[in-house]
Amino acid sequence: MADIRSLCVYCGSSSRVDERYKTAAASLGALIAARGLQLVYGGGRVGLMGIVADAALGAGAQVVGIIPEHIQALEVEHTGLTELHVVDSMHTRKRMMFDRSDAFVVLPGGLGTLDEAFEMLTWRQLKLHEKPVVFVDIDGFWRPFLRLVDHMVAQGFCRPENRDLFQVVETVEEVFGAIAAPQPIAAPIVDSRG
Repeated sequence: MADIRSLCVYCGSSSRVDERYKTAAASLGALIAARGLQLVYGGGRVGLMGIVADAALGAGAQVVGIIPEHIQALEVEHTGLTELHVVDSMHTRKRMMFDRSDAFVVLPGGLGTLDEAFEMLTWRQLKLHEKPVVFVDIDGFWRPFLRLVDHMVAQGFCRPENRDLFQVVETVEEVFGAIAAPQPIAAPIVDSRG
């Protein structure tokens, strides 16, 4: 993991979720710190976002939060971070999170988590980056997404190689081996001739 110094985590901001997801978020934050990595995330203090940040901070990690003004206005930003950047838009936030990170980990989450993760997958497909993207499939949370990818491949909207744009692990402990492993090269871009 010599090249990986800063890990971006995408995850849910809801607190109304099963305890197993909260436990995984806390474990991931502590493991990020134990490996001497920096955490980059969306800057919130609620849900899994707040849990992963608090665990990383509590174990001594540097934590960088990036939050748009309209979300900060709802008073959900984390005020105890190493760095908190308040930006003008979601687009600026996502770009800054990308620029500050060497790899991406996707914990369970909702539409915002999907938006951020899918953008990184799309950018990887378009060869805009080769940074690892790892989904943590806690108790099968991401299986419907994996079935959707298989369906898109079966229907011809994705190439089979698009499955190599990301990795899937079952536990947070497996994340670090996945991001350290050689990454497959992004599949060719599909053109109008198929």
